[in-house]
Amino acid sequence: MVVVAILAAGRGTRMKSNLPKVLHSLGGRSLIERVLESARPLLPSRQMVIVGYQALEVKAAMQSTPNLEFVEQTVQLGTGHAIQQLLPHLENYTGDLLVLSGDVPLLRAETLKQLLQIHTEHQNAATILTAQLSNPTGYGRVFCNSENIVEQIVEDKDCTPPQKQNCRINGGIYCFRWQDLAKVLPHLQANNAQKEYYLPDVVSQLEPVMAVDVQDYQEILGINDRLQLATAYQILQKRVKEKWMAAGVTLIDPASITIDDTVELQPDVTIEPQTHLRGHTVIQTGSRIGPGSLIENSQLGENVTALYSVVTDSIVQAGTRIGPYAHLRGHVEVGAGCRVGNFVELKNSKLGDRTNVAHLSYLGDTTTGTRVNIGAGTITANYDGVNKHHTKIGDRTSTGSNSVLVAPLTLGDDVYVAAGSTITEDVPDDSLVIARARQVVKPGWSKKQKSDT
Repeated sequence: MVVVAILAAGRGTRMKSNLPKVLHSLGGRSLIERVLESARPLLPSRQMVIVGYQALEVKAAMQSTPNLEFVEQTVQLGTGHAIQQLLPHLENYTGDLLVLSGDVPLLRAETLKQLLQIHTEHQNAATILTAQLSNPTGYGRVFCNSENIVEQIVEDKDCTPPQKQNCRINGGIYCFRWQDLAKVLPHLQANNAQKEYYLPDVVSQLEPVMAVDVQDYQEILGINDRLQLATAYQILQKRVKEKWMAAGVTLIDPASITIDDTVELQPDVTIEPQTHLRGHTVIQTGSRIGPGSLIENSQLGENVTALYSVVTDSIVQAGTRIGPYAHLRGHVEVGAGCRVGNFVELKNSKLGDRTNVAHLSYLGDTTTGTRVNIGAGTITANYDGVNKHHTKIGDRTSTGSNSVLVAPLTLGDDVYVAAGSTITEDVPDDSLVIARARQVVKPGWSKKQKSDT
């Protein structure tokens, strides 16, 4: 049985932000969401987040996360003081406590499983995740015997010159036998320059305490400023891209591509340079995305192409061509075998199969049937200044260039709209509709104008 506690009370002053540090985004998720995600496979009996700075904002951001408990640290006096706040909440608890930091977002679940396994197998009072760094400056040092039993932990600022030569650093991730920890927590002392209660100080009062070196030191990198946030993003991107290339996805220029780890790709998808995949996006086999495209929270079927285009919150069925320079947004659904071409914008609209909107058009709040052809420059005038209205276009209907469809409006099946028309009334099936002023030609008008001036 394990309880997970996440330290999330700090302000993060080096971020230079009004946003609590743990709520800063990394690859589409907040730092604290990533920490919770890494611990989820452990199936913890309780998840407790210790909050302090802007606690209400942190709680609000996490309100949709199930089975999450919040513990207040009203005054931030160090990590040891934060864990002291758990004492009344875990009064009769007899299992283990896994302590994670809300600003260490790159931990793998496999690493935490290994830490917990070693902790239980050796019946340790505490087990600490450590790493060997070639340049350990800034990190607390962990001193162990030949069996990895921890003898001392010293903060970097308190290290003597010989101690600074030790390359084993404290990753700030701990697993405690709670009953042992609860006995020593009340006796922590703030005997340091910061006058804070350090959680590592309990090590000297527990026995045995073991260090477990993480294989990839990058997992324990903390986020204290924007530079470290950017570094963590690059590490995360490397993981994600390597995963998808190993799974049969082609990335033409990985360095210029970004992919959130919430994205799902199928084999034989090709991602062109300068393309960015965000959120809960799914792209099926055979599709080719980019160059220069942004796909966010969307589902693209098999053999879809999207060239220099933006697709958000939308669904595109198999064999459809998007772009160049198209914009799909606001819950668009495009059927199979369609074309959404140059400089076309679709908003909250649904296109039937084999429908073409080839260029220079805007369809908002529109539903089309199958095999519809939208001529160049066609727009749906869906907003009357107060409310949005819907346009319905039937099967096999075509609009001429520069048509304006003023909603609310229904065009039936097999309707032809003459070029340059402004349609304001419903049109029945199998009709030609012309709605434009009669052309008037006045011979000699230009010469008369010149003589008058």
